[in-house]
Amino acid sequence: AISKEGVNMQICCSGGPTNHSGYQGMVDGGDNIKEASWESVSSMLQVGGTVIGSARCKDFRTHEGRLDAALNLVQRGITNLCVIGGDGSLTGANLFREEWSGLLDELVQSGQISEEAAQTHSALHIVGMVGSIDNDFCGTDMTIGTDSALHRIIEVVDAIMTTAQSHQRTFVLEVMGRHCGYLALVSALACGADWVLIPEMPPKDGWEEQMCHKLSENRADKKRLNIIIVAEGAIDQNNKPITTDLIKDLVVRCLGFDTRVTILGHVQRGGTPSAFDRILASRMGVEAVLALLEASPGTPACVVSLCGNQAVRLPLMECVQMTQEVQKAMDEKRFEEAVKLRGRSFENNLNTYKLLSHRKIDTELPHSSFNVAVLNVGAPAAGMNAAVRSAVRVGITEGHTLFAVNDGFEGFYKGQIKEINWGDVGGWTGQGGSLLGTKRTLPAKHIDKIAEQMKIHNINALLVIGGFESLLQLVDARSRYEEFCVPMCMLPATISNNVSGTDLSIGADTSLNAIVETCDRIKQSASGTKRRVFIIETMGGYCGYLATVGGLAAGADAAYIYEEPFDIRDLQSNVEHLTEKMKTSIQRGLVLRNENCSENYTTDFIYQLYNEEGKGVFDCRKNVLGHMQQGGAPSPFDRNFGTKIAAKAMQWISKKLKEFYREGRVFANSEDSACLLGMRCRALVFQPVIQLKDETDFVHRIPKEQWWLRLRPLMKILAKYKTSYDVSDSGQLEHIVRLRAKDISAI
Repeated sequence: AISKEGVNMQICCSGGPTNHSGYQGMVDGGDNIKEASWESVSSMLQVGGTVIGSARCKDFRTHEGRLDAALNLVQRGITNLCVIGGDGSLTGANLFREEWSGLLDELVQSGQISEEAAQTHSALHIVGMVGSIDNDFCGTDMTIGTDSALHRIIEVVDAIMTTAQSHQRTFVLEVMGRHCGYLALVSALACGADWVLIPEMPPKDGWEEQMCHKLSENRADKKRLNIIIVAEGAIDQNNKPITTDLIKDLVVRCLGFDTRVTILGHVQRGGTPSAFDRILASRMGVEAVLALLEASPGTPACVVSLCGNQAVRLPLMECVQMTQEVQKAMDEKRFEEAVKLRGRSFENNLNTYKLLSHRKIDTELPHSSFNVAVLNVGAPAAGMNAAVRSAVRVGITEGHTLFAVNDGFEGFYKGQIKEINWGDVGGWTGQGGSLLGTKRTLPAKHIDKIAEQMKIHNINALLVIGGFESLLQLVDARSRYEEFCVPMCMLPATISNNVSGTDLSIGADTSLNAIVETCDRIKQSASGTKRRVFIIETMGGYCGYLATVGGLAAGADAAYIYEEPFDIRDLQSNVEHLTEKMKTSIQRGLVLRNENCSENYTTDFIYQLYNEEGKGVFDCRKNVLGHMQQGGAPSPFDRNFGTKIAAKAMQWISKKLKEFYREGRVFANSEDSACLLGMRCRALVFQPVIQLKDETDFVHRIPKEQWWLRLRPLMKILAKYKTSYDVSDSGQLEHIVRLRAKDISAI
């Protein structure tokens, strides 16, 4: 499917034909380097860690070790390396590439290879993918493994919170991150921790008193639980380590609180990979292969990175050098610079945490006299509560009075509106569903009563969390009701991910994780039995996002969706393809079907077809996942995404309120005063909802263009179909400095 004549490729997990045990396997050769077959990598998606092994290799650091590695590669005709590891592994790969021609000369002189072999293998091409739970590599928003580590941390925090609330305890949690505080920072953001300590931003002198004061304040507000998260590399202004025991002793001595310490350790590295990591790794893997196929002798070694929702290629050594600059800045106590060097994603996380964690007293707050209402609309989506909490706290910090509307627009027209304060949203981040309540009711039916409630409560701005159609109806009503001539912002929140104007919606990641986890369990249930195929129905309305991306993450053989019409011939072809696969060592098959993909080819029909045609080779089972896809507790991604975009939206509302305040009133009726805030490729973008009308298929409630459709050929290729992959959207080599300047609002 993606091929180039005469290309042999090696995959190396280090610190991979596949190379087992990282660089050590490349140095030792022999059975450590094996050709990878289709079957040999089957059923690897749900396995944590690295199946091909990884090892720290002292030999590869020596010239002799690299000479042995070069010999082993040339003997197998390998001149392309895909290295999955951290900055040390990638630096080693680049050194190996720079020395390659000299190593070959030595091998020729010693008679170990011929001059012809040296000429044939004269150029070594290297592409890196960053595998690191610490997310400590500059140039990428997310490294492979980070999201899964966050899942482990948040699972522990959520479990601890139940017992801590029962006993009124303070918990001090140590998470990994000797040199990078990303895990500590994002997990603190995702669980609403009272205090976080990271190496990039040591607390100022006197932090002990400030922390104890805050813990005491929160306990006085009847908060039964205190959470303090510490990165293992946390330091103070004098580079002195801040340990969990030091913090525990401090809290017990100063406050007398019952305090417990939990050190998560290697638990963070374990478990099955999250849906986000599976999709990220799959996309990065394809991009790495394309980069290797396109490489020429003069092409610099590159690393495949994620910027927003887009894959990019960056010069490997530029990223390594910037990563090293971070540590240098920290060693020299230039901490603010270190934060900026980490990238905009890290900086935005830190700024958002600061904004949400410190409750300012009334004398510190500006008084805007503006009233802002927040409501949820549509079906519940995990992460809505995190968005509401963030919006309320940032709004209060901006000086506004916040109003919560219960039960969406149905509650709005009934007058279910009340003021909401800082403490009212405490502990909301990890709650699933919608604590405000939400309904599918659109505002058009009750527009006059909603306008009346806007007037009664003097609402000067609206933040709506859900689908954008409701906001469109309010904008249409502006010509009849002046009450709607106020700044309005929509945050996309739906598990279906079918909102125009954004690549990602709040709630979709949690739903994907529920689908993937269920598929893993269903496949495991057939372990040890005869060959079996599972037909699974997903939600999503007419949008095939959950079926397609869930299928990619779960290793599906086919995913039927509305956007890609199919007929009985396609079904027959899929059955025959799966039947042939099942005659090999493959034991299980997985087929996903979007609930509205076809009126006639129902889940029952597809199940019966596969069952009949597979007789003698495999049997079938079916499962309709239903509302379990709406998820329980929101995933770390949804908590973080909802929190950050809500904070950004509230700051936008504050700006618009000042902009449209004239002669004692707010009046806003321009296109840009009613926007949806969405993730578009690399950046968060405010887009007027009026402009999104032309991008939407309102009959089927889906965008006319959907980025994830480009992933469908990848899913087919991974299911062993012979098909082409569109490379028009593949990344081009960029420079990291230019990228950071361009990426003005990455998450």
